[in-house]
Amino acid sequence: MRKNQKIITSTLNRRNFITAAGATLAGLSLNNHSQANSATPSIVRDMTAANLRGAFGGESMAYMRYVLWANHAEKDDKPNVARLFRATADAEKVHADNHFVELTEHPGEELVASMAVFGLGSTSDNLQGGIDGEVFEVEEMYPAFLAVAKKQNEKGAIQSFEYALEAEKMHIDLFKKAKQATDRGQDVELGPVRVCDVCGYTIEGDIPDECPICGHSRNHFMSFE
Repeated sequence: MRKNQKIITSTLNRRNFITAAGATLAGLSLNNHSQANSATPSIVRDMTAANLRGAFGGESMAYMRYVLWANHAEKDDKPNVARLFRATADAEKVHADNHFVELTEHPGEELVASMAVFGLGSTSDNLQGGIDGEVFEVEEMYPAFLAVAKKQNEKGAIQSFEYALEAEKMHIDLFKKAKQATDRGQDVELGPVRVCDVCGYTIEGDIPDECPICGHSRNHFMSFE
């Protein structure tokens, strides 16, 4: 990708993605498509299952994208940016894992439509791509997916989506900090980055006694130093 090429997906493509993944609320029935067993906390509604598959695909691609961008940042002599990309990649893997587990009752082959940012630009371009992707998830994708899951009372999906939504907010702030430094021609000053292996919460600095998102103990944090 040329340096001046934007790594941004159009609003139209975003809308198409949400529609394809089943997140559009208007004009679609949210009724159960099968007879649900109320005693079984599994995914029984097709729309929530489709949203989980879309989120799994998006998070899986984010994982690989951040790993590739980390490798590029290292070659660009920005090891701290590379470390941030790798830590965030592991957070996205946690989200993908959580979404995948919630699909246990929906095995089989599916065509999955997922939002994705493509391209390998400068380190600054790649950080902007990360910001754009995370903002889309925070402002559009996960709120829409949550609205459907809450309407359908899918508790496992609600938790999985909420974990990801809250963690992505931290990624935006960290990527913005890194981009500001990169745009000055510097590597970002970055302390240890910690990632909760239950919900993907990501923070720079000391490990909290318990995760503020999922409540699990400090023993569940991975460190990237």
